[in-house]
Amino acid sequence: MATVALIDYGSGNLRSAEKALARAASERSTGHEIIVTADPTAIARAERIVLPGVGAFADCMRGLSAIPGMIDALSEAVLKRGVPFLGICVGMQLLATVGREFGDHPGLGWIEGEVVKLTPSDPGLKIPQIGWNELNVTRPHPLFAEIGPGAHAYFVHSYAMKTNDPARVLATSDYGDPFTAAVGRDNIVGTQFHPEKSQAVGLTLLGNFLVWQP
Repeated sequence: MATVALIDYGSGNLRSAEKALARAASERSTGHEIIVTADPTAIARAERIVLPGVGAFADCMRGLSAIPGMIDALSEAVLKRGVPFLGICVGMQLLATVGREFGDHPGLGWIEGEVVKLTPSDPGLKIPQIGWNELNVTRPHPLFAEIGPGAHAYFVHSYAMKTNDPARVLATSDYGDPFTAAVGRDNIVGTQFHPEKSQAVGLTLLGNFLVWQP
């Protein structure tokens, strides 16, 4: 049975992500088994990989780096073998070159750019942004198949990614000013929002990820 490795590195809403992925697999009849794991060998065997993340960039990167062999296993699977990869929230932010939360901290560097604090021009908008926001899909991608204009997703964040290459941006949202809501390149995608908390839109996106053939 093909497996989806949901990485447990001490940061992430693993239970809700696991349930949402399992439901998406059931609804699409993909046959995937969802495995919550901190084992690099399970990453090496997985057909797809999901990296969640909640909290500060540096803490999440530290947690990922603290698992012996994990970053090497991820790099081998994703960069060398082309295994489909989804990063969620801080799991997406870790794809960047650097995170600028509480100082400058190196990320995985898979998508060139930086993670910076949201600074909405409207002083009435509170940080973090918590709640539903509209998605603006900026370029076609299989991840957003059947997700039409006006779709909303659920966000909880104070920081967002700024990419060096605008072509890496798959979707934006607006919180006083536009910010990156989803990124992608090759076999790698990431969402700033939480698909596991985004109801029908999120389940559609997760189902799209499970059948995506980059």
